[in-house]
Amino acid sequence: MIAAIAIDDEPLALNVIRSLCDKHESIHLQKTFTQPSEALRYLNKFPVDLLFCDIQMPSMTGISLVKSLRQNTMVIFTTAFSEYAVTSYELNAIDYLLKPINQKRFSQAVARAMDYFDYIYKKNEGAEKNLFVRSDFCLVKVPLADIVYIEGLADYLKIHTTGRKPIVARMPMKDIIEKLGARDFVRVHRSYILPFSRIEAVRGTVIYMAGQEFPIGRTYAEEFFSRYACEE
Repeated sequence: MIAAIAIDDEPLALNVIRSLCDKHESIHLQKTFTQPSEALRYLNKFPVDLLFCDIQMPSMTGISLVKSLRQNTMVIFTTAFSEYAVTSYELNAIDYLLKPINQKRFSQAVARAMDYFDYIYKKNEGAEKNLFVRSDFCLVKVPLADIVYIEGLADYLKIHTTGRKPIVARMPMKDIIEKLGARDFVRVHRSYILPFSRIEAVRGTVIYMAGQEFPIGRTYAEEFFSRYACEE
């Protein structure tokens, strides 16, 4: 179960959060706060897993509060103002909920928090089966088995998967290859990362896979062929 607190200068908004949390057995809302300073004092003594946090508050903004946290805490921002979405993205928020918050949208945010919570514990146990990336101002879970290939586009990348539209994330290729791990994926070109299991054939410096052709860049050829030979 995820331990959480909620912070909002409006008591009515906190009542909404509590009511929504009561419908989820996976969330234990320990306390609610109308004063950010009180919430910070509580967090310093009793760290929690998840923070529901308003952004525009008189004494301290939710942005400043999150920046001052001493521990790593998942954050779901709850606000009536859409202009803070980019800032929430930069602060690695799990999700960004616009008021009035409905049950469906709240459930989606909680599901993302649960997925990431489980991922952290499984990662520590060495059982990673999902990749988490930030796209559309929230955290998106991508099963590794669903990745067909990853395409680099300047400062962005596009993750092509089965059964869903491509996921666009602002992340350099070198960062995502570190997240993926070297065992199952290989970078074959400055613009492409491929899963070994989906490679169908290699002829010369061209890889055939998923009905497409992928070039092998000179910089990556030696590593690819040494690893591909071991896979065969």
